[in-house]
Amino acid sequence: MAARCVVVRHGETEWSLSGRHTGLTDVPLIEAGRARAAEVATELAGREFALVLTSPLRRARETCELAGFGAVAEICEDLHEWDYGEYEGLTTPEIRERAPDWYLWRDGCPGGETPAKVGERADRVRARLDETEGEALLFAHGHILRVLAARWIELGVQDGARFTLAAGFTGTLGYERAIEAIERWNARA
Repeated sequence: MAARCVVVRHGETEWSLSGRHTGLTDVPLIEAGRARAAEVATELAGREFALVLTSPLRRARETCELAGFGAVAEICEDLHEWDYGEYEGLTTPEIRERAPDWYLWRDGCPGGETPAKVGERADRVRARLDETEGEALLFAHGHILRVLAARWIELGVQDGARFTLAAGFTGTLGYERAIEAIERWNARA
């Protein structure tokens, strides 16, 4: 059985605020994002985790540090955000000017990742959780965490579209009588 897992989406950035697809561009948190990360520290105060993983990208690492887990976190390359390729930095309306019927969860991104590739990364994270005894804590990004939530409850990658996760918000992937379940999602204290 995998470790119960708390997930934290990084705090707000200029790009998340404006709706720009932020995959591998390494943008920092804005002040509101740093403040939200400090709130996450309060929410998680006193909790101990057997495993703490963070995306290699600055906004997730900074959230992890401000939440008080930087000293124990391990960088996990599989937790980086969806690679948006040619759509990096664009908003969905801008993308749909080029490709009117584009749908990330079905189509992926030209020059970037397909949904299947993102699903493979999420499955590797899940395998790591399967090896962990005790609770785990992950700091990452909206789309990869949504895919992980879908895969946690044995849904397809495309079903991640149904799990919104605001910047700086958290979720808990756990169990109901030994069956994988979403215990809490898109939450803050």
